[in-house]
Amino acid sequence: MMRFSDVVDVIKSLSTDEKREISLLLQQYLREESRDQIYEKFQVAKQEEKQGDLMFSSQINRLKEELLE
Repeated sequence: MMRFSDVVDVIKSLSTDEKREISLLLQQYLREESRDQIYEKFQVAKQEEKQGDLMFSSQINRLKEELLE
């Protein structure tokens, strides 16, 4: 298994074009991970809503009270 410092050293030795490609890939992977996390949180919220665990209100004072409880 490569250590992080080994990966950094290998990346340093790449050409500029290869570094750009790595950068694009990392950006894509981060976007995908972010989407996955958003979807997971959405699924949890949907389940909480089904179970009646979510409370909605347009009154700011009511929301503040709920947060303090």
